[in-house]
Amino acid sequence: MMLRSVLLTLCLPTVALAADPVAQGPKNVPEFEPAFANQTRAPAMTSSFGVDAAWFARGLERPWGMATLPDGGFLVTERVGRLRMLSPDGTDLGEVSGLPEVFVKGQGGMLDVMVGPNFADDGLVYGTYAKPMDGGTSVTAAFVATLDAEARQLNDVQDIFVQDPPSPTAAHYGSRILFGADGDLYITTGEHSSRNERVLAQDLNTTYGKVIRLNGDGSTPTDNPYDSQVWTYGHRNMQGAAVRPSDGALFTIEHGPKGGDELNLIQRGANYGWPVVSYGENYNGRPVGTGQHSAEGMAEPVYYWDPVIAPGGMAFYEGAMFPEWQGDLIIASLNPGGVVRLRLEGDRVIGEERFLRGTRIRDIEIAPDGAILALVDAADGGVLRLTPDR
Repeated sequence: MMLRSVLLTLCLPTVALAADPVAQGPKNVPEFEPAFANQTRAPAMTSSFGVDAAWFARGLERPWGMATLPDGGFLVTERVGRLRMLSPDGTDLGEVSGLPEVFVKGQGGMLDVMVGPNFADDGLVYGTYAKPMDGGTSVTAAFVATLDAEARQLNDVQDIFVQDPPSPTAAHYGSRILFGADGDLYITTGEHSSRNERVLAQDLNTTYGKVIRLNGDGSTPTDNPYDSQVWTYGHRNMQGAAVRPSDGALFTIEHGPKGGDELNLIQRGANYGWPVVSYGENYNGRPVGTGQHSAEGMAEPVYYWDPVIAPGGMAFYEGAMFPEWQGDLIIASLNPGGVVRLRLEGDRVIGEERFLRGTRIRDIEIAPDGAILALVDAADGGVLRLTPDR
């Protein structure tokens, strides 16, 4: 284990690696050196084609998560507390009723959505959301429900995970939900940001700043490392997670502070360091934790960004439309915005490319035809459909 319909034409120059990294501005913490080659600022990649971005769906308010239905349609969450259904061509079919009560404040709201692996038989969908608790507090929670697609209604809604303890801070909820290659359910949580609460990312008695591993019914697998729901710990605010199709490895991506966004390979029981160590610094310019970027017994990120990309969701590309990108990691960026493409060789990044700069992208979904769907996070947001221009 390693330690520690608007149309935008985006012209990208050959799938080749340049010696210089992607242009991104100066580091916030220039004295920190990467632990190994290409852990940050890997060589820039360029593609031999341009990319067209056309509106697939419009009029969505702060879209946050997206999932593909077996019929080719889609479910899309809106952070303001709604779930919507889209047709295969992006037509808005209306709101899905039956959501649990959602805490909409700060960064809280309706978050991720996922279609269960046996949906054709059981109709199960899963979601994450900010759940209101006593005294104006809230937590990250996850539910399972049965979708009646014809009626656009969720039935038999049940929470299968509720973060503990409740937080007075409406920030850093995570959270993505997905099934791993092992058939178990993984949920990412945040640590609610405040100085008093962020330390709980290191506390195994809480579910702050953790990757949670559950059985599909919400029970705890007997082989979890800490006799609890916790699979890994020491995370800040993970808003992306994806399983690599080639080998089933689970990767997450999380927001750093001022610098220090991380891509992590998730390994059973590992401690990913927050808030003891970080490749970034606090927003006031002061050091994080020990003031170091690594420590013995804490897992190194596979890759980090300084300055940040403010990552949202991500997906490994599989599809016919971008064959040159097969197996690459496609990542949403909120700030400075756009889409980031990483190429990995084994578990190391060997190249990076960016496009759609300046557009606030919250999530990535690969459409059945191989197009890349990118959620635009805005009050009048929507979904862009990315296709090669050739």
